[in-house]
Amino acid sequence: MLVPSIFEDNAVTGLFHDVFNTAGFGRDLNSHFSAMNMDVQEFDQSYQLEMELPGYKKEDIHAELKDGYLVVEASHNQEDTEKDENGRYIRRERYFGKCQRRIYVGEEVKREELNASFEDGILKIMIPKKMYKKEVEDKQYIPIA
Repeated sequence: MLVPSIFEDNAVTGLFHDVFNTAGFGRDLNSHFSAMNMDVQEFDQSYQLEMELPGYKKEDIHAELKDGYLVVEASHNQEDTEKDENGRYIRRERYFGKCQRRIYVGEEVKREELNASFEDGILKIMIPKKMYKKEVEDKQYIPIA
């Protein structure tokens, strides 16, 4: 069916998904749009974020805390080259990609309180729970005569 689905990650993916998969292209377009899948786990004193970054190296990943947002950015460069005996290219492919996630963690969280680790393509970040001040508006009713 060539109608975009509202349940797809991207309307273009929904539109071209069936065309390319049935035409023998053999590549699932949804895999491109599933970068940085994230799980959030709650503990007594903290939250743990786990982001999937397969194929990335530790030095490709940067995380910063800015205006109450945790910003995680990953960039990846890859080049595959195959040559024949005479040095002519038989196949040469390049991939340059970048992805980013922004998660609001609150302005009370400080950089020193965050712990991050990266192992086997999984980025784990521990974020402490903070007591948030609820800004409740004090209602001041006006008497009506």
